[in-house]
Amino acid sequence: MHEPSTAVAPAIEISGGRLSFGPRVLWSDFDLSVAPGEFVAILGPNGSGKTSLLRTLLGQYQLDAGEISIGGRAGTSRGSIGYIPQQHPHDEGVPLRGRDLVGLGVDGRSWGIGFRNRKQRKLKVDLAIDQVDARGFADAPLGLLSGGEQQRLRVAQALAGDPVVLLCDEPLLSLDPANQARVAALIDRRRRSAGTAVVFVTHEINPVLPYVDRVVYLVDGRFRIGTTDEVMNSQTLSELYRTKVDVLRVRDRLVVVGADEAACHGDHGHPAMDTETA
Repeated sequence: MHEPSTAVAPAIEISGGRLSFGPRVLWSDFDLSVAPGEFVAILGPNGSGKTSLLRTLLGQYQLDAGEISIGGRAGTSRGSIGYIPQQHPHDEGVPLRGRDLVGLGVDGRSWGIGFRNRKQRKLKVDLAIDQVDARGFADAPLGLLSGGEQQRLRVAQALAGDPVVLLCDEPLLSLDPANQARVAALIDRRRRSAGTAVVFVTHEINPVLPYVDRVVYLVDGRFRIGTTDEVMNSQTLSELYRTKVDVLRVRDRLVVVGADEAACHGDHGHPAMDTETA
């Protein structure tokens, strides 16, 4: 497993964080320090505040209390953050090419593209495309690419600005197992090579289990933070859910059973798709 960097300034620092919507408190007294190059998975049932945590780091939500710093600087900064959304297929009629999508990740960090920096822009786009092994299809229309190819280009778009932090919001959703493994491995390769911290919201830990350094598990305002073994066990999850929960290891996979099946987990013990708006 990856050993996080011991750099003085954390990639992400949340101290005493509290986020609420009206009377509903998603989490409070939340402390999280993510080191450069660390891979942190965010887990929990629908509506527990996983996506809200990402939106807070993106600056879309403001904490009710507490402080956030990114890369040692107070507050959030889009220039330091790359964002990978869920996989949403593009229609065949979309004229955008793969490299055009990646280029948006460069353009979003500059005031404009003049003649002098077009060459530099192309170099940045090509570098990002090469990081996800997408040179073979980057010039094709997005609508003609497979879901896995499109998602690899979204990863490239997020990397084009050389971020300090990579925020991933269910990026493996709707992908087949082979493409899940490929995209997860590309994200892991980036954080190892560049020391980019990864915060990875997911409803299914198994595709990223080999890469995860720590887990943040959110349930109804409660949370636990620790290594996979410290959090993903029967005792800890039973305390969080306040009901009997069993965590089983089946070969190299984790299966969680016994939590609120209707709201939290599927028939095979995998957490359901996160549809939270909070």
